[in-house]
Amino acid sequence: MKDALERLYRRQTFGIKPGLDVIRTLLEKLGNPQLSYGIIHVAGTNGKGSVCAMLDSVLRTAGYKVGLYTSPHLVSFNERLCVGGMPISDDDLVELIERIECVSSEVADELKREPTFFECSTAMAFEYFRRKGVSLAVVEVGMGGRLDATNTVIPILSVITRVSLEHMVYLGSNIENIVSEKAGIIKPGKPVICGATDEKALAVIRRIAKERGSPLFNAAENAAINVISADLTGQKISIETSNISYGTMKLPLVGQHQVENLATVITTLEVIGDIIGGVIEPEKIKAGIAATKWNGRFHVLQADPPVILDGAHNPGAAEVLAETFRRILRGKPLGLIVGMCGDKDVNGFVKPFGSSVKKLWVVPVRSERNMPAGQIVSAGRAMGWEVTETTLLKAFGEAENWAEYAGGAVCVAGSLFLAGEVLEMVGEGIRKK
Repeated sequence: MKDALERLYRRQTFGIKPGLDVIRTLLEKLGNPQLSYGIIHVAGTNGKGSVCAMLDSVLRTAGYKVGLYTSPHLVSFNERLCVGGMPISDDDLVELIERIECVSSEVADELKREPTFFECSTAMAFEYFRRKGVSLAVVEVGMGGRLDATNTVIPILSVITRVSLEHMVYLGSNIENIVSEKAGIIKPGKPVICGATDEKALAVIRRIAKERGSPLFNAAENAAINVISADLTGQKISIETSNISYGTMKLPLVGQHQVENLATVITTLEVIGDIIGGVIEPEKIKAGIAATKWNGRFHVLQADPPVILDGAHNPGAAEVLAETFRRILRGKPLGLIVGMCGDKDVNGFVKPFGSSVKKLWVVPVRSERNMPAGQIVSAGRAMGWEVTETTLLKAFGEAENWAEYAGGAVCVAGSLFLAGEVLEMVGEGIRKK
């Protein structure tokens, strides 16, 4: 298992190569497994993972055999490929890697380019879902949309969540260019659901949907959601759409952004009902939402004092995270443990937290892309925060002690790599003190 994964990971050295020729050839040699089941294709900057998780949970609750492909993973690669809510087994994963290596060699000989890590991972997911006989697959875009390896699918519908500035080297320097790349997943004649986003982004999505004859459903216009109560365990909400009143339901994901994501999910599920020839019962939707699990996203590691893990790593995600803390903590001081990758906007990330943060612990990210600690230290001190550079293990102990003394809360954020390291550390039972 370890050797097979190491061979797959070595393909990361080939870098990111946007384009579809290689992945299309790879899939053709596998017999185009992505054509064997219905696909829900999800793009966006923030929220697409949560939307995928909720869709997967509801569709499974409704009785469908569902494949879920997301990235990146937090602790193990197996998390990326799930069927029926269960990650792929080690034995199945090794067999898939060996199969994809054989096909990749043929593709490299023909096209004179080795398939990348993500191209291979995507092909493996599509083949795995075919082998397992799924009826529906929820597929998250890796980066962008138009030239992403997942854009070889012909979905039953597409979903675009909130869009903000990201990956500008690859996607463009302004929001219109980035939205155009995300909207590249819209297929002619196939419905597209648009989540909450700003007017500039919505205008681009509307234009592209119209050009391609794709019915557009605006979740913000379709679903009205009222938050009745919220705490660290989730939110009690009531929801009504253009079609039905769902009454109250439990949303185990915390934050206003998750309310927006839920509107996107509900709208998507209503449209899916028309496509697959059967309305998904409201009670199944409510039960599936309540059963949703999505680690590393406002993940409560400890309730007293509160210790929260979140994968937020860009300014847009930091804004919603900071606002969530303001709503939930109601004035409690906040301590941040932060590690980031070098291509992220650290100044834009720390700014939304403002004066609510009293102390910052800067830790390394276990990645070759780790941002030098000095950059994060400088950004924190510019905010007027007390800053300490240390290790993750020491930061946990110091931050928890600080929160107990100050009556505050702790948040670990800045990178999904860091979130994975924390979950691995907690899972191994390593004491924080």
